Amino acid sequence: MPASRRHHRTLAVLVNCLGVLAAVPALPPAAPRAAAAPAQPAPPPVVAAVPARPVAAATPIPTGVPAVPPAVPTTGPAPVRPSMPPVSVAVGAAGTPAPGYRIEVRNAGTAPVETMVRQELPSGSRATAVTGGGQRTGPIGATAGEVTWRLWLPARSTTTLHTALAVSGPDRAVSAPTCVYGTDGTRPYDCATATWVGAATAPTAQVAATPAWRRPPVLLAVLAALLVVTGGALWWAARRRRRGAPAPTGVARSGAGPTAPLSTAGPGGGTAGGPGVGGPADRGTVYPRPALPAPASRRRRPPVWLTVGVAAAVLAGVVGAAAWTATQRVAAMDTTKQPTSGAWVGSTVSGGLGVPLRETAFEFTVYRMSCGAGVVPAAPGGGRPCLATIGVRNVTSEQQTWHGQLQRAYLPSGNWVAADEDATRVANLGRDVFAEPVAAGRRVLLPLVFTVHGAEPPRQLELRSGVFSAGVRVNVD
Repeated sequence: MPASRRHHRTLAVLVNCLGVLAAVPALPPAAPRAAAAPAQPAPPPVVAAVPARPVAAATPIPTGVPAVPPAVPTTGPAPVRPSMPPVSVAVGAAGTPAPGYRIEVRNAGTAPVETMVRQELPSGSRATAVTGGGQRTGPIGATAGEVTWRLWLPARSTTTLHTALAVSGPDRAVSAPTCVYGTDGTRPYDCATATWVGAATAPTAQVAATPAWRRPPVLLAVLAALLVVTGGALWWAARRRRRGAPAPTGVARSGAGPTAPLSTAGPGGGTAGGPGVGGPADRGTVYPRPALPAPASRRRRPPVWLTVGVAAAVLAGVVGAAAWTATQRVAAMDTTKQPTSGAWVGSTVSGGLGVPLRETAFEFTVYRMSCGAGVVPAAPGGGRPCLATIGVRNVTSEQQTWHGQLQRAYLPSGNWVAADEDATRVANLGRDVFAEPVAAGRRVLLPLVFTVHGAEPPRQLELRSGVFSAGVRVNVD
């Protein structure tokens, strides 16, 4: 064989070997037998074998292997939540004859912020004076009237607003909660509340207690005690009188009597007093007759009329006290209260908008309640969304969780709906507020959405921390 042909054959073998080595890393791991298969002969031209080394370095990744190296995470970055601007609000009640409030909105940040301020007006009231360009609105879309401001807060500034209200009817304590929202009017930055108390309502808080001698249970108890004491005194006096009378006793007499006297034998063998040797002068000794035993005295018992009277008086007192207690408990029941399930710990606390209400673990404050279009996007299944701005404070020493199905809105018909968790997540910019526990001592402010069917808005909200908590009830109409 010529030398040139031997060189060509040797070069072809080397090229084939390089092709096999380049193809081994590219084989799929699920087919181990492919490595043992004979390699296909490479094309004879030498030019095709020159790029064999670069091909081995840039081998394509087979199907089934991720295109991203394992060290690189396959998921995208978590969405960045918009930060809340450092805007706060403080509300104070004015010392005026009519209900009035002083609202301070503060921007502690280094950038200006555009906000919307909403003050809820209590039921049966209207705004008579508003400063700062506020607008009065009626109960259209909301359960009560409100005053709104659109403010441009410069950096590190404080804006003061004033409102005055007129309340129909007698003077009463009036609470007007105020919240600062973003430009959309749904995401709260901060909320505060204050309660105005008039001069006429202050003394009514001090209700004089009923005197003890006018309470029916006390009177019944005193009557029963008097009857018992009187009956016992009469029985004791009768018994003492019987003990003071002398008991009859029997004494034997000597000589003739209704019974024959004892006879004694004289010295002559006759009986004393009879014809015998001794004669009348020697009649012998007459022994006394033994006394008869005194009859045993029978133990006297109290009269029947006394026993029956005392028992009847005690029974009447017990029955009267039980009847009065049951009547008071029935009168204290709230017939308009809706039934609750699992309210086993504590008692239900009721209040209105802007009033902090505390239960076993949380302190709830409802600042605002509004229904209708534009509040949040409508639910896919239909219905009208109602948005409630709620403050939740954990009053325990450990973190607490709560659930959306336990938060309810009661309609005028008596039916209730639970919190719409999907709509609530949308109102909170994608954050699931029920999945995050509330830390000990922390206060969270969030919108809660209820989807109702019908034109009537909810009348009450029932909020609770757990199944076994009595919860709180907030009147929002």
